[in-house]
Amino acid sequence: MKAGLLAVLLAFGIAAAHAASPVDRVVVRKSDGLLQLMVGTRVVRQFPIYLGGNPIGHKQHQGDRRTPEGRYVLHERKRQSRFYRALRISYPNETDRAAAEAAGQPPGGDIMIHGMPTLEKRNLLMFDGPNWTDGCIAISNPHMREVWDLVELGTPIEILP
Repeated sequence: MKAGLLAVLLAFGIAAAHAASPVDRVVVRKSDGLLQLMVGTRVVRQFPIYLGGNPIGHKQHQGDRRTPEGRYVLHERKRQSRFYRALRISYPNETDRAAAEAAGQPPGGDIMIHGMPTLEKRNLLMFDGPNWTDGCIAISNPHMREVWDLVELGTPIEILP
């Protein structure tokens, strides 16, 4: 690793060993309010999160304002969004679709890790306590920049209660 890059990484609190190894999974601990970047069994970075306005329990259907629980994959980057950068989560999976269909509801989708709303959206958004998203996982813009830079597409994400 070049000395200049090492200095920049250390200035942002990212240890060189962590930068040399790509993040191999993301863990969200809803009850702890944390998003963790993992390399093996080590937590290399963690950030406070905002969840859906109805944060307890697994997402059942579109519009329930719950954040899903389970194992998914980060499969798309959105540089242009209503929010500062976004990584799309592969919700719904087949199990999610089947459960919503059995309940006679659409499963919903468009679940992401994203930064804060853009100015246009922020003016319209009613922040409802600490959990204000429609089911996404929101983090601060500086934290989103780190996640954006450290997490590759195809990285698994596990969302725990």
